[in-house]
Amino acid sequence: METQLLKVFQTVARYRSITAAARQLRFTQSAVSRQIAALEAEVGVRVFDRLPRGVALTEEGRILLPHAEAVLDRLTAAQRDLDALRGLGNGRLRVGAFPTAVAALVPRALASFRATYPQVALSLVEGMTPTLLDRLVTGDADVAVVSSSPTGPIDSGRFNLHHLLDERLLVAVARRHKLADRGTVRLADLADDPFVVGSATAEETLLRASLPTGFHPKIDIVAAEWIGKLGCVAAGLGVALVPALAVRGTPADIALLRLHRDDESVRQVFAATVAGRARPPAITRFLAHLDEAAGGFDERR
Repeated sequence: METQLLKVFQTVARYRSITAAARQLRFTQSAVSRQIAALEAEVGVRVFDRLPRGVALTEEGRILLPHAEAVLDRLTAAQRDLDALRGLGNGRLRVGAFPTAVAALVPRALASFRATYPQVALSLVEGMTPTLLDRLVTGDADVAVVSSSPTGPIDSGRFNLHHLLDERLLVAVARRHKLADRGTVRLADLADDPFVVGSATAEETLLRASLPTGFHPKIDIVAAEWIGKLGCVAAGLGVALVPALAVRGTPADIALLRLHRDDESVRQVFAATVAGRARPPAITRFLAHLDEAAGGFDERR
């Protein structure tokens, strides 16, 4: 049943006149009469008695009217919600991000987005890039901040990748380390230093992505959390690779050194969405906030 027929039926019932309803709807009187006839043909009953002056609901019309009004009210509410969604007056945004992106980049973008669109419900989940991509595919996240992988590029056929920044890896050393004042170092300078890593398995991926062929770091200590890892570095137990996005939480008793351009490694950071899926307004607006946060992120500090 066409909603237009219900709207005409509702208006005629309200004014009890085809002529008055036509004037209100800006239709011709004959057009309103045809649509009432079409509605009656569709439901199989007369909904109005035609009187010498105006019309009156039949018993069938009286029963149909509240149902017609309920349908029209729901459609009006749906349109209102869609208009609010386009203007970000409501809705939700579920964001995924890899751990070091949660240190500063993503929270800054979320904070500015919330200040601009306070009616949008926000949620954040932390995870590694492969897990975050799976969450996108299953519909458990709307957008995910992910990083390039040494095991292979992210499938651009399955995901739309919005480039945010290129992130360098820094070297964390204790303030009393002999190289702490140098600022920039070569990997060869660290050949005798043990590396403190976050995982005996996952960290291998980071090291493979960061260190050139032929450099084999000594690994003595595994500390799963960043606080523990940097605590071991501060105590002089070794050095550690620190993604530039994570430097916000670096203790004062640790120095961050740049790697020489011939040794440094850069990984790309993207905002990923699923290719082929419609992009809600909230995602489009959030990408702008991510761009602003990424542009203001000083990875050289």
